[in-house]
Amino acid sequence: MPLDSLHLDAVSVVTNIYRVAQGLRNKMEREVLSTHGLSWTSFSILYDLWIWESVETKKLAELTAVSKATISNITKTLERKEFCYRKTDIRDRRITYVTITDKGKEIMEELYPQFHKGEIEIVSSLTVEEQKNVSEILRRVIRENKF
Repeated sequence: MPLDSLHLDAVSVVTNIYRVAQGLRNKMEREVLSTHGLSWTSFSILYDLWIWESVETKKLAELTAVSKATISNITKTLERKEFCYRKTDIRDRRITYVTITDKGKEIMEELYPQFHKGEIEIVSSLTVEEQKNVSEILRRVIRENKF
């Protein structure tokens, strides 16, 4: 591909989205999640369970954008920590639900305020209006690409 045919604005946007996403993930894992032995994905799963209480593994895979096999491995680890438990649907044994435990809820109630503080820090150089604009634009990219 000839260099003069590159869409540099598109390259810049995608590269910057990637760098922000990686930076956010690394910062949160290092400064917040590591104290509880959680990865970004395990926190994302626990967060979804905290919000919804019980979620089918297939839906968890969609929400966190990982494979069902990854969900299975991470939920096994979260089960060992007693943050959740898995239960097979009695009507259809192919369906498994993951449910947060009281211990999982306690961890999230302790962890989320620290996590939210990190979210605020990451965008602190932007005005509220800029934050709304960035959010709106990113939602449009997500929607149009069905992410």
